[in-house]
Amino acid sequence: MNIICTCFPSPTSISLSTIKLVTKDISLRPYLLSPTRQNVSRKRDLALQAVEFSCPPIDADCLASEFGVDGVTFSGISGSCVIRMALENGSVANVMLPSGLITSFKVPMWHGGTMELLHTAVSEGENGGAVIQGGISLAFNCQNDRGGSWSPNIWALHQVKGTAQESIQVELISRNSECNVEVRHVINLQQDVLISEILVSNASTSALRLMGSFISHLTVSTPEATYAVGLEGSDFFTRPPVLANFSIIPPDFGTRKDQVSQKFWGHIALNKLFLKQNPDDDLKSMTRNIEEEEEEWKGEEKDNYKHLTDKMSRIYTSVPRNFTVIDRGRRNSVVVTRDGFNELYMFSPGSRHKWYSKYSYICLGQAALLQPISINSQSEWSGGQHLHNPNF
Repeated sequence: MNIICTCFPSPTSISLSTIKLVTKDISLRPYLLSPTRQNVSRKRDLALQAVEFSCPPIDADCLASEFGVDGVTFSGISGSCVIRMALENGSVANVMLPSGLITSFKVPMWHGGTMELLHTAVSEGENGGAVIQGGISLAFNCQNDRGGSWSPNIWALHQVKGTAQESIQVELISRNSECNVEVRHVINLQQDVLISEILVSNASTSALRLMGSFISHLTVSTPEATYAVGLEGSDFFTRPPVLANFSIIPPDFGTRKDQVSQKFWGHIALNKLFLKQNPDDDLKSMTRNIEEEEEEWKGEEKDNYKHLTDKMSRIYTSVPRNFTVIDRGRRNSVVVTRDGFNELYMFSPGSRHKWYSKYSYICLGQAALLQPISINSQSEWSGGQHLHNPNF
């Protein structure tokens, strides 16, 4: 069982003047380098090449004319874009480029209105810009047998299809030519579900190890009123929070206990890497000690109606394919479904915060944090998660 170091680059910054635009569900557009429509295929290739190294301004008008379909709008914001997908039944999702951050998923409710299911927060950064956190993001790392390592953090728009009457699909792409890896993030908005799927293509001559997690912030009235239903019997590991690009972590989560936990997991990760690189050494004693330390941080979920009021950071294994998050305060629920992954990351900031505030959320995601996913040379792998709205 291997452990990943889940530290990723700092959150995306935009100018302060764009805060209201982001919070008002304005959309972003696909990624091209030129506003003209000549040689479109060549421009797409140039855009994908640029994504590997830099992030030039995005031409929203060009992308709107090239990728626009019924129900999809594009808006430029300070060199970035927001793609807004809207169905006729009232379901709406927003995606930012080039970060790939899903900032909004609004759904129709039983009472006739709509409700936001994702939690985002906007704060002022060090340079006076606005930092956006929360939503749904990807925090994955690809590593090959030669020691090459890469994380898909910058995305280009590859394809948009569908209709406002049925469903809309947006496909983002990120690639690394040195590692010969391509990752596609397919976001599918249907009338009662938002599907986020990744497709990893390994074109290198060596096997690839994929580790990381979806990071999904679900907005709640307070964790005190929130329950996870259906996890009874699942094994779990207590683990520090995943520190990814857009993670929201309360400052009071850095207690002494959490710091000890961080040191523990770092110790385990280094020792396991050492064991893997020295298979011929007589390290049975060290292996036994590591396994004993891990046992102290393992458990089994005893409650089928798990109350999320306390601070919690866990990785569940052997979880059911579906489970439900219920918020009694907002009188809504979300059904979470996994596809291709074997682990579930779940984080609760605890209930010692103001209701409906920056820390009124729970974080979860389909994951491969304890055990990497192996992708053979010249092959592909896919996995994802579904957020289903049963309230409509």
